[in-house]
Amino acid sequence: MRLIKQNFERDGSGFVTLFPEDPEDMWYAYNLIRPKDLLRASAIRRVTTESSTGSTSSTRVHTTLTIRVESLDFDPQSSQLHVSGRIAEETKFTKVGQYHTLDLELQRNFTLEKDGEEAWDSVARGIIKEACDPVKSADVWAVVMQEGLANLAVLTGARTVLRQRIEVAIPRKRGGRASDHDKGLERFFQTTLDTMLRQIDLSESKPILLASPGFTASSFQKFILDTAIRTGNKSLAAQKANLVVVHSSSGHLHSLNEVLQSPEVSARLKDTQYAREGKLMDDFMALLRKDDGRAWYGPNEVEKAVEKGAVGRGGGVLLISNALFRAQDVAIRRRWVRLADKVRDVEGGEVRTLSSEHESGKRLDGLGGIAAILTFPLDDLDDEEGVEIPNGNENDLQM
Repeated sequence: MRLIKQNFERDGSGFVTLFPEDPEDMWYAYNLIRPKDLLRASAIRRVTTESSTGSTSSTRVHTTLTIRVESLDFDPQSSQLHVSGRIAEETKFTKVGQYHTLDLELQRNFTLEKDGEEAWDSVARGIIKEACDPVKSADVWAVVMQEGLANLAVLTGARTVLRQRIEVAIPRKRGGRASDHDKGLERFFQTTLDTMLRQIDLSESKPILLASPGFTASSFQKFILDTAIRTGNKSLAAQKANLVVVHSSSGHLHSLNEVLQSPEVSARLKDTQYAREGKLMDDFMALLRKDDGRAWYGPNEVEKAVEKGAVGRGGGVLLISNALFRAQDVAIRRRWVRLADKVRDVEGGEVRTLSSEHESGKRLDGLGGIAAILTFPLDDLDDEEGVEIPNGNENDLQM
């Protein structure tokens, strides 16, 4: 995302003009635009004209429209953002009050105006800063697979997106017919590799995680390298250092969470945003199991901990889901913005906003969307009986 122009007033109102450059920028725009905002962008609108003889004709015209936002529709798979509302400024082709849906496009400016007290709050400004950061975390590709099933996903600084699901029937090994199984497995590997080559830009050096139960992932890695040598594909052969084979419990996408927690993957991806967020959630869950009063979750409990000054300098961390900041009710959004501001600006603690599109964010959503690691233990913050922490996987806490 490129920042073209911005103007913020002292009362928190103002506008910003942004230039989205890649699909990930649409995710940031989705989190930035809220109902009642004014959005100005290029549009195509069908206009009907009537001639002097009474006949009518319909044409599509390119124009620029300003709407008062009422609703947003974001498609995470295609990264398309559709924003609907009533037209707020009359043009040659439209009247005020008519409905229109703006389809925000890459490589085209859009201007977003917010009015009202604290409209451009610290969270909104933080989204702009992160979106326009030229050193955003690089993408990482992952293939979570088992025999006959592969899920190809891309992990960015804000989301985990399933790009393709591959299913190929593989005959079982039966006496004297192992060759049918081997041919089916080779066909499955070839289909998966073909899909990867269509999706991944091999000119960029980015980690590619291959995860599976058993030896499927390592066999697929060998198939990739053998294919590169056989076909003379130097770009594919150059990916050898980027291929990371790791164990997973299944070939389904939800197993990606355990993959990202494995030591070999954590060491490889330690500088990426989602790896840091995943570690914070792991640290929180470890403290929660200790039950020593240093880990709390839930809106009321966390607010009480902040009021007591327990989420501040010396290790205090507020973990909050970005879903809470998308609340349409201004009072609800303001509640969480002010809590985050207090932790960061007054108490000196760390505030981490976790994306609900990442596994770490989904784990946090399962705990009510907000949690905190305290600098000193506090007891009896909950008015009701707490949730028992199972001895098994922390995922059991998810709703």
